[in-house]
Amino acid sequence: MKKINVFSLLLTILLFAATTITAQYKFTDDIRLKDTPVKNQYRSGTCWSFSAISFLESELLRMGKGEFDLSEMWAVRNCYYDKGIKTVRLFGALNFGGGGAFHDVTYVLKNYGLVPENVYPGLNYGEKMQTHGEMDELLKDYIDGVIKNKNKKLSTAWKIGFSGILDAYLGKKPEKFTYKGKEYTPKSFSKEVLGLNADDYIEISSFTHHPFYKTFMIEIPDNWLWGSVYNLPLDEMMQVIDNALKNGYTVAWASDVSEKGFSWKNGIAIVPAASPEEMDNLESAKWDKSITNDLKKNMYTFEKPVPEKKITQELRQEEFDNLKTTDDHGMHIIGMAHDQNGTKYYIVKNSWGNGGRNGYFYASEAFVRLKTTDIMVHKDAVPKNIKKKLAL
Repeated sequence: MKKINVFSLLLTILLFAATTITAQYKFTDDIRLKDTPVKNQYRSGTCWSFSAISFLESELLRMGKGEFDLSEMWAVRNCYYDKGIKTVRLFGALNFGGGGAFHDVTYVLKNYGLVPENVYPGLNYGEKMQTHGEMDELLKDYIDGVIKNKNKKLSTAWKIGFSGILDAYLGKKPEKFTYKGKEYTPKSFSKEVLGLNADDYIEISSFTHHPFYKTFMIEIPDNWLWGSVYNLPLDEMMQVIDNALKNGYTVAWASDVSEKGFSWKNGIAIVPAASPEEMDNLESAKWDKSITNDLKKNMYTFEKPVPEKKITQELRQEEFDNLKTTDDHGMHIIGMAHDQNGTKYYIVKNSWGNGGRNGYFYASEAFVRLKTTDIMVHKDAVPKNIKKKLAL
């Protein structure tokens, strides 16, 4: 019975593929919201800052504030220091490193303010682009040394030394700076010029190991702040994304990009209906290996659309629980599109320079449903009925 069902599924896929697949991907943009130029995080694990800053820059465009180029390294500098303090307090039981989450940037906005890129470029170590390997290792070794020291207590110098390393690589934090002829502090600049309110932004996810319509501390290693997200059923999380885009709000998007269905080179992210591994032992392969092998070959060539999996809440949870969905990368959704077969995609801005499709790629609805770890949106981007369920 199981073999018959599998064969029927494959036959449906093959028939669908034969009647609908056309040559190459052809995308039509349905919604494309304003965003700022693509940047390159280069050799740094700071996608969380690049994507969240890009998201806030789009928020400023939406608010009619104009185009800003805000400093990603300002958020990195402040978070690295606070993360170090917390790691020492926890005797090292924290994931100390360059990674982070979207709420790290709103945390910095709220507690330290933000600054323009030219005020704090964070390139104080002889490189033209962010290259954090040496700094990351040195900071980790320093924190480990503070924790393991044999003095049985901490000295009054360790925080000064830690800050000194950050200053040496990223630059000293400016107390004041001039912007368009007027002097500001980071906080006064954020309040008077940017006008962004950190409390306006919320994070949303969708997992069944926590109750829906409640908040929970999302279990990802880089959540050093122990930040909480709102938990929605999968269909409602997707409604939030769509409602946001349709009403002029972009979306900060955290996802797993380590999948075979993700191709930065081709600027596409998909979830094929069946993986080559799943097809190897199919009964139908005994009868027509040429068709089966052709479909397997086309799954990851990204030359033309292929049928995709139907993503359920259960499958999404299974992938997360089995560590198949990990918190790899933070990005920025700026629109929606469809391919020549009518399949829905999201337009994603990346922070890997001008690769992909000039710095962007198209993620299918199936990919976003399956691989999203969480999103950040302005709370007014949430549909009213869902807002009510979340007591926002």
